Amino acid sequence: MNSQVGDIRIDFVTGSRRFSNFCWASILLLGALSFSTVGISSYLREDLIPLLSAEQILFVPQGLVMLFYGIAGFCISFYLWCTIWWNVGSGYNEFDKKEGIFTLFRWGFPGTNRRISVEFFIKDIQAIRMEIREGFISNRVICIRMKNQQDIPLSRSEEYSTLREMEDEAAGLARFLKISIEGV
Repeated sequence: MNSQVGDIRIDFVTGSRRFSNFCWASILLLGALSFSTVGISSYLREDLIPLLSAEQILFVPQGLVMLFYGIAGFCISFYLWCTIWWNVGSGYNEFDKKEGIFTLFRWGFPGTNRRISVEFFIKDIQAIRMEIREGFISNRVICIRMKNQQDIPLSRSEEYSTLREMEDEAAGLARFLKISIEGV
């Protein structure tokens, strides 16, 4: 989602509050709960869930391993739910042609460096660069190439569902900044 008023353009960046993260956190939580329940059932030698029989599972080593996997799953799920709650990675890219400043703002993990804000001069921007790698794990990222050849990514690889959407976004930004596009 973008917002442009006169000489200021703001591109909002989606953080951790994406549908896929909600799905993975929920699946991990359910899996961890299942593994833990089977591990505890094997320790108590009693079926806590009527559909899952734990009679053939010995606590040492199978039940202990199931309990370990359950605890590990809870930890990973807790981490994902925390990143969703704090919306880590969200923020905006602000291009202010009047002031000549490009601001990159992102939210991080809580603490002293939660607010991440970096400023660059617009005159130091050389081009908009599109990085496209198709295959098993496709990667589509829009970057800004600075004059010192440093690339600054502006988007996440999952943000663009189609190549056309990515091209339109890069073309709109290049038109606004009046610079060229590389890597098409």
